[in-house]
Amino acid sequence: MKIEQVAAQLYTIRDQIKTPAEIAAAMKKVRAVGYEAVQVSGMGPIDEKELKAILDGEGLVCCATHEPSDKIINDPMAIVDRLDKLNCKYTAYPYPSNVKLDSIDDVVDLAEKLNAAGKVLYENGKVLAYHNHSIEFRRFDDDLMLDVIYENTDPRYLKGEIDTYWVQHGGGDPIEWCSALKDRLPLLHMKDYVINSASQPTMTEIGNGNLNWSGIVSAADYAGCEWYIVEQDICDGDPIDSLKISYEYIRDFLCE
Repeated sequence: MKIEQVAAQLYTIRDQIKTPAEIAAAMKKVRAVGYEAVQVSGMGPIDEKELKAILDGEGLVCCATHEPSDKIINDPMAIVDRLDKLNCKYTAYPYPSNVKLDSIDDVVDLAEKLNAAGKVLYENGKVLAYHNHSIEFRRFDDDLMLDVIYENTDPRYLKGEIDTYWVQHGGGDPIEWCSALKDRLPLLHMKDYVINSASQPTMTEIGNGNLNWSGIVSAADYAGCEWYIVEQDICDGDPIDSLKISYEYIRDFLCE
C-alpha cells in the first residue's frame, strides 16, 4: 500500500458536510490532514459539478461513492451518470435496506439484482462493489450470506468492499476475506475494532484497536486492492481528528 492509495470515507464527517459551504470547508480540512482521495458518502445535497470543482480545488479525487441501495438496483444508469460527472470509477452498494433476507432464496434474489445492476455499470466502464456489515455473516444451514452473494454474482459485475470492523464484528477474519477476494477487491474499508469500558465492541482509529493491520494490508495488497478507505462511524471527539490519527498511523507504519 502506498500513501496515495489512502482515502477518507466522508461518512465519517457526515455531520460537517450538510451544505455546499460546509462541504467546501471540510474538504479543505481533509486535504490538510494529508488525504489525496475521498469516498463520497453521507453528504447533503450538492450538484456534482460543484462538488467536483471543490474536490479539484483542494487536490482531492473521488475514488468511490456510496449510493442509495434502491437506486443502484432500480436505476443503475443514473449511477453511471453521477459517477461520470465525478470522474469516478467505483461505487458500492452500502447496505441491504428494506430487503427481505429471511432465507437463502432471498439472498440469491438480492445477488441476482446486484449482478444485473453491476452488469450495467460494467458495460459503461464503472464498477459496483458490495459493502458488508455483520448481517452478512448470518448462516442458513451451512451457507454464509456473504459467500452466497459472491458465489451468485459474476466477478466482473460485483466486486468487494470489505469492511474490516464489520467482518470482525460478524465473527469473520478480515485477513481471510481480503485474501479470498483476490482480483475482486478494489476497495477496502479500514475501520479498527476495540472493546470499550462497557465491554462492548466499538470503532476506533486505525492502530488504536485490536485488528492485525499489517496482515490485513498484506492480504489486501495480494488481492489487488486499489483504494484503502478510512472510515469511522463513531468518534469520541472531532471526526477530523480521528481521520488524522488514522492517517498518520497508516503513513508511519503501514505504507511502503
